[in-house]
Amino acid sequence: METPAGNTAKSGRRTALVVLLTCLAAAAALLLIVGRSTAPTDASSEAGFARDMSTHHAQAVEMSFIARDGSKDDAVRRLAYDIIVTQTAQRGMFSGWLQQWGLEQSSERPPMAWMAGHGHGVTAAASGTMPGMAGEDELKRLREATGKDQEILFLQLMIRHHEGGVQMSQGLLKLSDRDEVATTARHIVDGQTGEIKLMTDMLAQRGAQPLPSIL
Repeated sequence: METPAGNTAKSGRRTALVVLLTCLAAAAALLLIVGRSTAPTDASSEAGFARDMSTHHAQAVEMSFIARDGSKDDAVRRLAYDIIVTQTAQRGMFSGWLQQWGLEQSSERPPMAWMAGHGHGVTAAASGTMPGMAGEDELKRLREATGKDQEILFLQLMIRHHEGGVQMSQGLLKLSDRDEVATTARHIVDGQTGEIKLMTDMLAQRGAQPLPSIL
């Protein structure tokens, strides 16, 4: 059983990792886009994508910390760590874009408003919810589960979460050809599609199946 001091130290290491990765990615993003003369507006698809995907990624990182700390399986822990590192770095990029564009990190515009009226992802845009997000009851179940049960639930929730990320990124690619944003969106589609296949195989190894696909 971990002591309160041990838990505090673990939490501190988590925070330090997230802060470091976010700062590094934000700095890299600023360097990449310096010199662009026309910045996206507050209501643009680029700004909406950056804000919504940052929130979307934050939940993926949260779930991955739960799985990494709760599992003793090397494959699950490695996957969770990769998601933490990749998506924290991308959140730093999103933050850097908004800063460079002279925009606030958050907006009063509802989630997914940037996709409204463009067909792709219309259900999510109309409902004002980001696709693939886990509900509070699902997060509670994930925190309380242990062993194989937690691994299966994590994989199921993360597959659905990645499907939402793919849907959002594909939606952005239909609306924007701005280099840095489109390139990152393509990386998200490719990376998360690959991880969906990996996680589906990991579920099969545990005698389980994914939740119904949202794609």
